Amino acid sequence: MTTISATRPEVHSAPAAFPIATARAAFPAVTQAEPFIFFDNAAGAQVPQVAIDEVNRHLLGHNVQRGGRYAKSQEVDRVVDRARARIADFLNADDPREVCLGMNATSFIRLVSLAVGQTLGAGRDEIILTDLDHEANIATWLALEPMGAKFRWWKMREDGVLHVEDLTELLTPRTRIVACNVASNALGSITDVAGAAKLAHAAGAEIFLDAVHYAPHARVDVKAWDCDYLVCSGYKIFAPHMGFLWGKFAALSALPTFREDFIPNEPPHKIEAGTFIYENVAAMSVVIDHLETLGGQLAAVNSPKARIAAAMDAIAAYEQTLAARMLEGLKAAGAVIYGLSDPARMSERLPTFAFNLPGVAPSDVATKAAEVGIGIRDGHMYAPRLMKRLGLAMSSGAVRASICHYNTMEEVDRFAAFLLTLRG
Repeated sequence: MTTISATRPEVHSAPAAFPIATARAAFPAVTQAEPFIFFDNAAGAQVPQVAIDEVNRHLLGHNVQRGGRYAKSQEVDRVVDRARARIADFLNADDPREVCLGMNATSFIRLVSLAVGQTLGAGRDEIILTDLDHEANIATWLALEPMGAKFRWWKMREDGVLHVEDLTELLTPRTRIVACNVASNALGSITDVAGAAKLAHAAGAEIFLDAVHYAPHARVDVKAWDCDYLVCSGYKIFAPHMGFLWGKFAALSALPTFREDFIPNEPPHKIEAGTFIYENVAAMSVVIDHLETLGGQLAAVNSPKARIAAAMDAIAAYEQTLAARMLEGLKAAGAVIYGLSDPARMSERLPTFAFNLPGVAPSDVATKAAEVGIGIRDGHMYAPRLMKRLGLAMSSGAVRASICHYNTMEEVDRFAAFLLTLRG
């Protein structure tokens, strides 16, 4: 069985102290929409009030460009520097210069892929991809074929998991980089990225991680994982639309990137082409503050990183109980569940479920759910190769219900009751 990263706690019941009422109340869109249920969190999460307030504060107080000699401009510089430091804390990174800010994860994947493409050769031209990933972490690398890239495929097994031992036979002295997810945005399966990194580095290759789907649900630890690059999208982690790339300083320094002549040829500046959305970056910073506050309420730890880790561990534990109940409801409704469906393996997945109901089109399930105030998604989940592997048509795909920590057991039960109404 795949070994899951030690940074994700294995639990079978929620800690009694998890403050679900307080955690939920922090998200006004969630409470104001009641009784509507947000079960499309994998597409984008809601934001806490502190993030909304920070966007307003930024736009009202210093909606100006960086680099000026006046106070409002210098405040933007401070906001950006603080965001780097806070994101570094969230990732358990030591150097804020390794955090690059921008628009979204996809644009950063493309930036790194283009840079890697320019370094192919000298016997290193193979890129390992997976059939479990979001298309953003596949097509961007396949586009390097005209630059001489060759591709090998790390395929998930029938349980919907990437098993690290299957990577061993794919790595060769020609491998340049392994690109994979930390967790599947469609199936919720968690990848043993620390094990994959160890194998990649032993072969002289680098590893690039898409942590977009994983990051809202459990502790991210770039040091424990020993990855070379990692991308996230802030709007999946309770912030407005933005994205960030982390990379080892030496790796980022070596990347050939586009930059204007006046931009320093060093991280993070060489990575950040153009202006990004400062108010959303500011909001990401206070979201991490919010998570740190939550962690401080749950554990007697002193450092900011430890408080953030405590929050994410508690979130992971609480969500596992929701996932176990969701699994029961899906099985009671006769759903075909794609990926892990063994209750004993809940620690190997996130609370994201792709499924179909026999005899009911995915679009009909999502439409009928909307009619009763439940937001879920249907379709290919931007993972066409995965849909093909599952034997599902791109035009229909599957239904996806995705939970996060502001959801409740009552909402899961209401969803399960809804599914029972669709049984033929």
